[in-house]
Amino acid sequence: MTALLDAARDLAPRLAARAAEIEEARRLPADLAAGLAEAGLFRLAIPRSLDGAELPPAVIAEVLEAVAAGDASAGWCLMIGATTALVAAYLPRHHAEAILGPRHAILGGVFAPSGRAVAAGGHWRVSGRWAWASGSANCHWLAGGAVLVANGAPLLDAAGRPRHRMMLMPREAVELLDTWHAAGLKGTGSGDMAVADLAVPEDRTVSLIDDTPREPGPLYRFPAFGLLALGIAAVASGNARAALDAAAVALRARKAPGTARSAADRGVTQAEFAKAEGALAAARAGLFAAIGAAEREAEAGAIALATRARLRLAATHLTRTAADVTRLAYDLGGGQALYLESPLQRRFRDAHAMTQHIMVQPGSLELAGRVLLGVATDTAML
Repeated sequence: MTALLDAARDLAPRLAARAAEIEEARRLPADLAAGLAEAGLFRLAIPRSLDGAELPPAVIAEVLEAVAAGDASAGWCLMIGATTALVAAYLPRHHAEAILGPRHAILGGVFAPSGRAVAAGGHWRVSGRWAWASGSANCHWLAGGAVLVANGAPLLDAAGRPRHRMMLMPREAVELLDTWHAAGLKGTGSGDMAVADLAVPEDRTVSLIDDTPREPGPLYRFPAFGLLALGIAAVASGNARAALDAAAVALRARKAPGTARSAADRGVTQAEFAKAEGALAAARAGLFAAIGAAEREAEAGAIALATRARLRLAATHLTRTAADVTRLAYDLGGGQALYLESPLQRRFRDAHAMTQHIMVQPGSLELAGRVLLGVATDTAML
């Protein structure tokens, strides 16, 4: 555990030094992705039986924070790759070994069922186009959610909803489309991906809703969508931490006109900075408390619905608090924060891009609130 966290912290300065290059490329450069893979950081959630780290969720969060403190786009690509690799615990052994057995393997993709999979005698014939395929250029395999179709009609679950599964597809079979021209997280390469009539074996698919993990560890009793949400929050936390650190440097360096005093010497600045520090620390503590509660229940058996709701709530709260903190850090940076050479403008943009993910949008607060109020709701993605 400590070795992987140390590796993440060691890589952070290298990522920070290349932040402008990452943005300019609009994707994570291949050598940086390879460096993360070489350090074993894409294997955080892969079972130990496959030579993965199988880390506790709290440690996964710390690793993602450390990388995001170096560069948020790199942290985001790692978060997507590391959490998507959770499917190794669900796949039949031969597929898990082929896809995620190699140490340098990187898996990415999109859970949203934007594709269509037509039953074809032991295979699905998959077609579709998926947006937000973060880090896809560096992946060896990609997953895409697809609605299942047989005899011309969608297959339905017990509640009458269309069934869907994630299709695991080799990178060379997937077309990557250069659609990622965004304001924030510019270096994630989160363009579209597409396939047309691709044959995917039925047993090389996963449903994080319907399937039961084949691995017995407590990580695989942890809610999969909760792991994704805490991963987003961890990247947001690392980004906000770096924004505050950058603001502190700027404040100490900036002198008021006609005086030798720095901007950091002003009482109002000190109070605002302290408030931002407190807000981030409190929201972060809330997330790790929620993770700890869920981990203890996972160790004992099943995780209660209310615990899952509080985990999602904490992840959403931290992500959105982190965005507020980066806005304040940007404000404290003054006019110099506007220039592209300032990390504060990038931290600001990246933080607000993260708040748009469906796992931490305001709707997730409604979901958590319904559960905590005892109101009937669909909890399949909690």
